[in-house]
Parts: sequence; structure tokens; C-alpha cells
Amino acid sequence: MNRIQLLRRLVSIQRVLVKYGLDELIGSSHLLRPARLLFRLSPSGWRGSQLDQPRGVRLRQGLERLGPIFVKFGQVLSTRRDLLPPDLSDELARLQDRVPPFPAVVAKGLVEKAYGRPLEAVFASFEAEPVASASIAQVHFAVLKDGCEVAVKVLRPGMLAVIDDDLRLLHQLARWVERISADGKRLKPREVVAEFDVYLHDELDLVREAANAAQLRRNMAGLGLVEIPEMLWDWCTSDVMVMQRMRGIPISQIERLRESGVDLKRLSRDGVTIFFTQVFRDGFFHADMHPGNIQVSTEAATFGRYIALDFGIVGTLTDNDRDYLAQNFLAFFRRDYKRVAELHVESGWVPPATRVDALESAIRTVCEPLFDRPLKDISLGQVLLRLFQTSRRFNVEIQPQLVLLQKTLLNIEGLGRQLDPELDLWSTAKPFLERWMNEQIGWAGLAERLKDEAPRYAKLLPELPRLVHAALQPRSEDATLRALLAEQRRTNRLLRGVLWVGVGFVGGLLVAQAVLRYGGWLR
Repeated sequence: MNRIQLLRRLVSIQRVLVKYGLDELIGSSHLLRPARLLFRLSPSGWRGSQLDQPRGVRLRQGLERLGPIFVKFGQVLSTRRDLLPPDLSDELARLQDRVPPFPAVVAKGLVEKAYGRPLEAVFASFEAEPVASASIAQVHFAVLKDGCEVAVKVLRPGMLAVIDDDLRLLHQLARWVERISADGKRLKPREVVAEFDVYLHDELDLVREAANAAQLRRNMAGLGLVEIPEMLWDWCTSDVMVMQRMRGIPISQIERLRESGVDLKRLSRDGVTIFFTQVFRDGFFHADMHPGNIQVSTEAATFGRYIALDFGIVGTLTDNDRDYLAQNFLAFFRRDYKRVAELHVESGWVPPATRVDALESAIRTVCEPLFDRPLKDISLGQVLLRLFQTSRRFNVEIQPQLVLLQKTLLNIEGLGRQLDPELDLWSTAKPFLERWMNEQIGWAGLAERLKDEAPRYAKLLPELPRLVHAALQPRSEDATLRALLAEQRRTNRLLRGVLWVGVGFVGGLLVAQAVLRYGGWLR
């Protein structure tokens, strides 16, 4: 993004903030007070008529006006009612699935363009009114010609250009932070934005989203805790996705869930199990778990199970990341702060010269007050904030690949807080991690790794007798080397002989020439 484009986008953002009176919220923040002067210099004509509306409404409308990246920021905040006033939380919750939709005629046109045929040629019926509308797409219910009830997800038009503009702005801001901030190197802002860039562009490809859903559905099959819709691949394109219609109650409607007889305590425990299963067992997890993407099944066969929706953003972890995180979590749950500190040093997250005892003491100071308390009395958001402050002291480097996991963990905690404030997160998660670690280092883990290596063993076994025989024989390399040395010695002797013959010949010529020249004098 060149400077003119950057300036234009910054002015546009500033104008929206002033129009909706959001500059007042920014000015009230201690961290953003330096920006007060910038807003005071803004033209008075920028202020709109929306200023008489409640601040929550203005905040929501401002984020909607700014675009999908800002809407996603609001979605993350909406899950943390423990951190925001109720008037802001209630309005931000509308960003989960009630963003103003684009016209139905546009949606129908996009579907027809994707299929290259009239809408009536594909669907027996198509509901013009969207059932859900978010920052990237909106969803319509429909019925296929064969009578199958489906949900049709249609990508918002013009999203790529808007997202690219804001991402270029974020990349530039990240470079500024890296240059100006003393924590620039440690925070790795460019790497974090690069990760965010990949996730957002993946979300704009609905075929990729369908593939994510299929993978999650296969991973979670047989667990009996979560339902994931089946993708209808014949009708999936990069702009339109068709999937099995799911019937359930939005998880944010707590009273409806109670009236329906759903066990909220069990539901909250199941949510923790699903999260840790996806992260540690599979290394492939749904990373956009706000209430707008979660329902609870009301079907008789699957009553009370989670229904997961919207698979545009998924997180992945390597085997090393999973192992390291599992050891960290388990040490944390066991209150083994020394092991947590040692893992940070071993992983290279802190400088090698870091004193383990000092880091251990700092972690203990942050974490110890949290134990033996229900979820309602703690906040992982506040814990992460305190740990972040501690990380500055010890120069802990932020790991960009884990930022998405931290966001998901905050969403899960906020969701669990709504379902069961008395949930003991520690006692729920600890047994799962202990079982998982035992599987990794025990006989079950060994059997699984042998299973993974079986194709290689199948190729190796027929060659094993020949390899054993070759190992027992004198090494051919040694015999070859000895032959080469012997040949080299023979060559050296030959060269020496040729050299002496040459010297004798030259010497003889010199003697003969001397005799001829001085022969008369000798007589």
C-alpha cells in the first residue's frame, strides 16, 4: 500500500469513528489517549446524527461500517461479557450472525452465476430472507430437487478488495510497531499479521471451508459430542457452499435451552472436551467458536449435542507444538511452575540465559491465585494479560502460530462462563491431558507410531536378509579403498621410475655435449 492509499484509508477510518462518536471511547482509553489530538482536529462536519443513539449501538454500527476485519474484532469481544459492560456486549453480540444482509436479489444472482443456470433449475425452493448474516457471508435455507433440505452459504460480493486494503494497512502498522516499539522484536507483529492474512483469505474460499468441515466431521465422528453438517460437494463452489441443514437452538439462548431440557452443566464440560480433543489429539481445531457459530441439537437422535457451523477459520498445530503445549498445560494444572519455566527455556521462547527460578517465581505469582476457584471467579483473559506483562520482563517471544489458539481459548472460556459459571475448568481438562500424555508415551502411543511406520516396514522387510548378509561381510568399501591405495602406490613407483630415467637421459645428453665440445682439449 502506497502512502496515498494508506493515508486515504486512515482518514476514512477516522471519519467513521468520529461520525459514530467512537472517538470518545478511544479518548477514554488510557492507551489511546495520544490519539485525542488527532480527533480534535477532525472537521466538525464529520459528526453524524447517530450521536444521540446509545454507545453500544454506535459501536456496533461503526464496526459494521468499517468492514469485516473490524466486525471480527467485535465478535471476539462479544464473547467476553466479563470484560465489557452489558450495553456493549449485547450490541456486539449482533455481529455474530445479525450483520445487515445484502439484498436477496444479489444473493440469488451470485448463486445463479456460480452454477451457470437459473436458481429454479437447482433448488425446489429457496428462502429469500437469510437465516444468518455475518461479516463474510450469509446463509439461506433451501430445498434441492430431490427433497433434501440444505443451507446455502453465499459469499458477500466485493469482500476481497475490502479485506486486501485493510490487510495492507495492518501490514504497514505492523512494520511501524516493529520499528518504534521496544517490544517490536518480541511481539513479532509482522508474523502475527501474516498469519491473520492467511486465515482471512482462506475464509474467502468456500470450497476450502467445505474441506475444513469435512475434515472436522471425520475427526469428530464417533465422539458423540458434536454434530457437523455434511457437505454436498456437487453444489460447492468458491462463492457458494451447500451443506446439510441442521436444526438446533443457538447456544446464546440459554433460557430456551433450559426450557428444552438441555443439561447445561454437561454441555459446558463437553465443550472443554471437544476443544482439547481437537487441539491435542487432532492438531486441527475450529478457531471461530463464537456463539453465532454454535447451536445445540434438538433432534431426538442427537439431542443436547453441539452443532458446529462456519468452518472458514481453522487452526493447525504441529506435533512439536502439541507436545509442548500439552506439557505446559499439564504442568500448569499440576502447579509445577518449575517445569513450565523449564519448558519455556527449552523451547527457545525465552533467552537461554534466563534464570529458571526467577521465571518460576513470576509464573507462580500470576497463576496460584486462580486455582480452586470456579470459572465465574476467574478470567483467562485477565490471566493472559498478567502473563503478558510478565513476559515483557523476561523477553518472552510471542509465537504467531499460537495466537489463533489463544483467541479460541478465550472464546471457549466465555462460552463456558455463560453455560455453567460453576464449571471447574481445571478438574475437567486435567484428566483429558493426563490421558492424552499417557497415550503418547505409553504402549498405546508406541502402537500408533508403529502403525504409522508400517508402510515403510513393509518395504524394508523383504530386503532385510540381504541387508543382514551385507552387514556381516567385509565391507566392500574397505576392499575398494585398499585396491585404490595399491593402485596409487604402483602409479607412484612408475612415476618415480619415469622421472629417474628422464633425469638420466638429460644428464647423458649434457655429458655427451661436453665431450664433443671439449674433446680436443682433453687430447
